[in-house]
Amino acid sequence: MTNQDIIDLNAQYLCTTYARYPVAFVRGQGCRLWDADGKAYLDFFASLAVMNLGQCHPAVVKAVYEQVSTLTHVSNLHHTIPQARLAEALCAHSFADKVFFCNSGAEANEAAIKLARKFGGDKRDGRYEIITTLGSFHGRTMAAIAATGQEKVRQGFAPILEGFRYVPFDDLAATEAAISERTVGILVEPVQGEGGVNIPQPGYLKELRALCDRHGLLLMLDEVQTGMGRTGKLFAYQHEDVTPDIMTLAKALGGGIPIGAMLARGSVAESFNLGSHGSTFGGNAVACASGNAVMNTLLNEGVLEHGRAMGEYFLGKLQALKAKFAFIKEVRGRGLILGAELDREGASIVDACLREGLLINCTVGKVLRFIPPLIVTKAEIDEGFAIIEKVLAQQ
Repeated sequence: MTNQDIIDLNAQYLCTTYARYPVAFVRGQGCRLWDADGKAYLDFFASLAVMNLGQCHPAVVKAVYEQVSTLTHVSNLHHTIPQARLAEALCAHSFADKVFFCNSGAEANEAAIKLARKFGGDKRDGRYEIITTLGSFHGRTMAAIAATGQEKVRQGFAPILEGFRYVPFDDLAATEAAISERTVGILVEPVQGEGGVNIPQPGYLKELRALCDRHGLLLMLDEVQTGMGRTGKLFAYQHEDVTPDIMTLAKALGGGIPIGAMLARGSVAESFNLGSHGSTFGGNAVACASGNAVMNTLLNEGVLEHGRAMGEYFLGKLQALKAKFAFIKEVRGRGLILGAELDREGASIVDACLREGLLINCTVGKVLRFIPPLIVTKAEIDEGFAIIEKVLAQQ
């Protein structure tokens, strides 16, 4: 089948919920993808920060093959080794005592919201309200869109679930002013990805932690995009050495296999008791086996250190572009989540890069977002920037 054959088939049978690019991928390896017509692409997008280890990483392929050949799935009324091992690893390398597994970032945030409300009912006099930030993105389910601080995401789905208040990102005074007798927690992304690669001032998370402590609130971190090494540490909160009460993960956790996780401190997690939440496929054996391979590779194969070094190199290349092209207003990044804010719309630049064989992304209209696999090399970064500079010179 050609690209057009696949595109036509999708158009006939799939709901039109995505603005898809005119390309159909059939193969991947590392930081490269190939479409159905045989054209190769360099990947600075990592399938929306999912493929942190690149396509078909040997450890992930081996773990998935061995697991699917041994035990594919059993219900959560029974136990499996991969699920137990992944929960153990996540707790051992984070603040958490307990894990709830699901299938996506939106589901992980649903679990976090439910746990916060259950905790508020159990231990905080019925508190249920959660403060989130403008520009945030927490998923597409009904509770997740209610938590999301972007009006366009909520349009058409009224009545929206109540119990959320929105404040500007990186604004402690506004956050404290929004606290009421109904507030149970504060939910933030350490770096806003969909909101434009917005990085808070140093100390933001520490001050939020102190604010939560003063008011008896839960600090809830959405690390669906920033977790699993994306910012240069396993989890972004570790840059400020804070301890959240709840954290959500997904995207890169499964190495391309669907999985999400909600992590919590023990005294908070105990509000989830028998029957209070569940997920048929949450913690699936194959997904957890892949997650264990991802964790082991990130922690023991030098990937985090490499990602930090490549992030610094990438940011330097972006700064050089800013000096050359006046329409680049600002560049920013942490690890390998980086953005270049333009004074114009960026969609045509993304399209031009695609035609040249480079995958990038534009968010909030004017911010070019770069989230390559953590295994990207200097040579691949140089190759990609040659394309980006060529495209920008034509603007």
